[in-house]
Amino acid sequence: MRAKNISLVAALAVFAIHAVVAYGAEAQKSQASTAQKEAAAAGKKGSPADPVAKVNGTIITRQDLDRAVKVLVAQNRLPQPLPPEQQKQAEDAALDQLISAELLYQAGQKSEIKDLDKQVEEKIGQNRAKFSSSAEFDKALKSVDMSEKDLKDFTRKDLVITTFIERDIVSKIKVTEADAKKFYDDNADKFKQEESVRASHILIGADAKAGDEDKKKAREKAEGILKKIKAGEDFATLAKAESTCPSSKQGGDLGTFAKGQMVAPFEKAAFALKPGEVSDVVETQFGYHIIKLAEKKEAGMVKFDDVKSKIIDYLKSQKIQKDVSDYLAELKKTAKTEKF
Repeated sequence: MRAKNISLVAALAVFAIHAVVAYGAEAQKSQASTAQKEAAAAGKKGSPADPVAKVNGTIITRQDLDRAVKVLVAQNRLPQPLPPEQQKQAEDAALDQLISAELLYQAGQKSEIKDLDKQVEEKIGQNRAKFSSSAEFDKALKSVDMSEKDLKDFTRKDLVITTFIERDIVSKIKVTEADAKKFYDDNADKFKQEESVRASHILIGADAKAGDEDKKKAREKAEGILKKIKAGEDFATLAKAESTCPSSKQGGDLGTFAKGQMVAPFEKAAFALKPGEVSDVVETQFGYHIIKLAEKKEAGMVKFDDVKSKIIDYLKSQKIQKDVSDYLAELKKTAKTEKF
């Protein structure tokens, strides 16, 4: 399990792969309107190669910082360009994370990782495969000012940091069932559930503005399907063949939902059913529905066994973040760090 919000190097490597969606497209949209402002800001900041910090002799450049800020901006969906105060806050936060990442990387380098070069190539290959073409992949890299060599470096650092955290920190963390049960008992309010149902439906669509004749035909079709169901035909098969709802691909399955998530007539009919029962034709603004109830859960506490594994995962992630933060605090006591 990877420690979240610790390694910005890891975030950068992942971000570069999704840059077209997360940042690149937005950057292109605003490029014309912000080009002059960005050029002016770049002039004030100096060269991309200028150092902004040094960690035990390793330099973090202005380009490293600019990339990291782009990550934070995209992840938090902030407007571009940022107001001066927000820009300063983003740069401070990004620089702190870059320094932490460099400290973890230096610690991780002390232990050999088997077939690291091969792992780097495999991971980059997996990321390439997520794009429809090499041009799209290159476009993603360009949107965060990265070359393929930069991506290799970031991926290498990502693997070194991740391996180090998993081997030296995560492997030592133990969360027992008793720990999970204590959390469950101490946080009972977090595990209350509203009454909910799982249902499937068949929809014969009819626009609310449709004429009386069209509505009549839609209802008659729904009533005909209902007769087939009552005669023993399979609900899911009919849903796949007849329903106009996208859920038809799943045999009409809508999953589990609580009150307030569906339109009123549909909700009233669904919650009035018993498991296995099928409703009469129900009219809503979307058309005519036939609903089949699969399961009903009464309001109350979620059973511990149903959430045990999630609680254990949550407690582990909390411990990982704390232990990584504590480890970084110790590293910083002896590290020689300068900010310029």
